[in-house]
Amino acid sequence: MSSSNALSGQTLFDTLRRTAAKHPGKLAIRQGPESRSYSEFYQVCLQVAGGLQQLGIQPGDRVAILSKNSSAFAVSRYAIAATGAVLVPVNFMLNPQEAAYILNHSGARLLLVGAEEQGKAQALASLCPDIEKMIWLGSEAGLPTPPGMYPFAELTVSTAAQPTHAIRTDDPAQIIYTSGTESAPKGAVLSHAAIIWQYGSCLVDAEIAEADTLLHSMPLYHCAQLDCFLGPSIQVGGSNIITDDPSPENLLALLAAEQITSFFAPPTVWISLLNSPQFEQTDMSRLRKGYYGASIMPIEIMKRIQRSLPQIRLWNLYGQTEIAPVATILKPEDQLRKPGSAGKPVLHVETRIVDDAMRDVAAGDIGEVVHRSPQLLTEYFKDPERTAQAFAGGWFHSGDLATIDDEGYITIVDRKKDMIKTGGENVAGREVEEALYQHADIAEVAVIGLPHPHWIEAVTAVVVLHRGVETGEEAVIRHCASLLAGFKVPKKVLFVDSLPRNPSGKILKRNLRETYSEVFRDESSH
Repeated sequence: MSSSNALSGQTLFDTLRRTAAKHPGKLAIRQGPESRSYSEFYQVCLQVAGGLQQLGIQPGDRVAILSKNSSAFAVSRYAIAATGAVLVPVNFMLNPQEAAYILNHSGARLLLVGAEEQGKAQALASLCPDIEKMIWLGSEAGLPTPPGMYPFAELTVSTAAQPTHAIRTDDPAQIIYTSGTESAPKGAVLSHAAIIWQYGSCLVDAEIAEADTLLHSMPLYHCAQLDCFLGPSIQVGGSNIITDDPSPENLLALLAAEQITSFFAPPTVWISLLNSPQFEQTDMSRLRKGYYGASIMPIEIMKRIQRSLPQIRLWNLYGQTEIAPVATILKPEDQLRKPGSAGKPVLHVETRIVDDAMRDVAAGDIGEVVHRSPQLLTEYFKDPERTAQAFAGGWFHSGDLATIDDEGYITIVDRKKDMIKTGGENVAGREVEEALYQHADIAEVAVIGLPHPHWIEAVTAVVVLHRGVETGEEAVIRHCASLLAGFKVPKKVLFVDSLPRNPSGKILKRNLRETYSEVFRDESSH
């Protein structure tokens, strides 16, 4: 290790250490009635790190967390970093077999288990023979420790961690598994340096600031909440309110009671807040910064937010796990000037839109989004072949299709795999969704392509109506026909009570395609 690396101190735990020295008495973390100042938060992270070391955890070991949001999750994140071990956050919505794949593939030695995941953990005990110990996070909240588990509360009273080696900035800090679609999930290995470079992009372009009070309601296992908001906020000394309940009623109550100034949620959650009966009675006058991601905010919803909460400035964050995760941002001044755009690359990212020969496409033409950045993953864990494919041509291939305009603003068209190919024409589902959101009766919508004997894929709208409203398929199709070219108009409209989502709020179009794959089976080929 070089002396310059030793002096730089750029590790995730160092970001907390510095903030605790600068703002020892300031609120760092609160969940419910439990609060910790930065000094207290730093000390408990050190103690938990010492406890992990006493359990035999060494630099480079993988330590997994299967839990909903909690202050114990936040403590564990920094304690793991302090030991030089590697965090493996696991999506709590996965079934035991899916979670076991991640734990076994990563070679995790310990599994930290959240208070609501006891049953799943018991199933994992037989599926994951390499897990040496399960640690019960619920013990910090006073819940009895299940048989066979180790209480997290005992870690919090351990002797503070003793550094066993100098952690390098390019050492792995976490492995986050991307959702598998056509194949098994891939483990994106992100170094301390990559994540901290990404923090810098968020601090500058998303304006995360020391004076912010942030509400963290999206899952911390997901890199968006963890690394775009919690991590940068701790680096600059913001105050952080954590909740494991993303229901609109709970969120509205917390936004008011905690005088939240900064809030991130995917469009689906913003829509649920706007549609809540409590929305109009909630005091959100302190809320100044609003962030969204996971999908583009429908223009009509954006206008509703700005009418209802005129003091809010909005940012759209676009990216993916492999770039730690933010790549581009659409800033507040461009929300209505460039509606639907993902904006421009953030401070530490260089982005191009290219064709299959890696040539820049002309303004308005569709190409693939590729990146260069110090924020990028080191590799896909144990997968050199997919690592090489992702970095073909010296740029990271995102798998997203986009256009770029003559001002350099990027608009995501679709995932390569989600582009609808109907009758020889390409249709971007998002464009059809924007048209549908202009219909007053539609609360939410997802547009997908379904197998069709004549069109190969038929444009299909899956629609959730506002409560108490009745609208027929023909009326919706007429609405689209007034706004879109004929080949883009849905061939069928399916009405549902709700759309399937993952815990980060992204609509699961893959599930919809599977559920409704036979809808056009009996259609004629004409």
